[in-house]
Amino acid sequence: MGLGEHLEDLRRRLIYMVLGLLPLAGVALYFASNLVDIILAPLRHALAHEGLSEQVQATGPLETFGGWFKVALVAACVAGAPWIIYQLWKFIAPGLYSHEKRFAYVLAPLSVVLTIVGMLVMYYIMLPMGLRWLVNFGTTLVPATVAVAPLPEGMLLPTPLPILAADPPNPVVGQMWINTQLHAIRVALPVPSEVSAKSVVDLVANITGTNPAGGGIEVRSMPLTRPGVISQQYRFKEYLDLFFGLTIAVSLAFQLPVVILLLGWAGIVTPQWLSKYRRHAVVGAMILGVIINPAPDPVSMLMMVVPLYLLFELGIVLLRILPASRLAGDKPDMAGDGGGP
Repeated sequence: MGLGEHLEDLRRRLIYMVLGLLPLAGVALYFASNLVDIILAPLRHALAHEGLSEQVQATGPLETFGGWFKVALVAACVAGAPWIIYQLWKFIAPGLYSHEKRFAYVLAPLSVVLTIVGMLVMYYIMLPMGLRWLVNFGTTLVPATVAVAPLPEGMLLPTPLPILAADPPNPVVGQMWINTQLHAIRVALPVPSEVSAKSVVDLVANITGTNPAGGGIEVRSMPLTRPGVISQQYRFKEYLDLFFGLTIAVSLAFQLPVVILLLGWAGIVTPQWLSKYRRHAVVGAMILGVIINPAPDPVSMLMMVVPLYLLFELGIVLLRILPASRLAGDKPDMAGDGGGP
């Protein structure tokens, strides 16, 4: 094909990509709230582990909507990655020889598997450990000094609030308790509905808590914080940026075996040469682990260094098993396969 035909084929493939992602985007928007809950789970667990409220902040009117839409968009792209790769392959494949396609048949599945493994390691191991260290560090960095003095004469402290692991089923307006799961003080307040507000009797029933079915009671929260000068209250947008940035960085780092295979097939490195530089690989994994890992504590960095070095060893093994000569064959088909777009 000429240049114009290639450009027309590229335009067509891009249109197919977008049309294929549209239904996935609709599904992702429907489940975006669930996805946001899954993404926030590591941060919420880290905050709860330190005895803090699990709430995150949104300091702008568009921050929550923007984060929700961003999660849906990324989810649609991730779910549609096979379709995107297929369209790219249909555009590139006609220009490849048969023996060159065999290299892609190895690299594409390997890259997908490594990406999935990297995301799982980031979500279940590296991110929770890093967040726990960061939350604890921020809470204890500058401890607050609280003065203690005897009560004035004749003053009594109010009755202690009940400490509960969950909210009571039918609270009465004005009742207060401490929810240990949410790390917050909970208060039942009257919120009369439009229907119940029309009647004084119904309004009084809502306020006294005798008419909970009327929708007149709402439980509000006051988050509890640990005594520290620096309050740990994280923004929704900043956490999403950290989550997606870390996901991309770890996914790219886990492509190390793919890079080793490409360098080996190009004749730049050999398994024997790589084996001699294992110590250097350990140092490189440590440096990369320090750069990628969100927390500088030794344990979480070790959780990144060990997988990176194992990926280096995996690259050597794959290069021994799958040398370029084995994939290309003794007599590669230089005439191409004539496949169409």
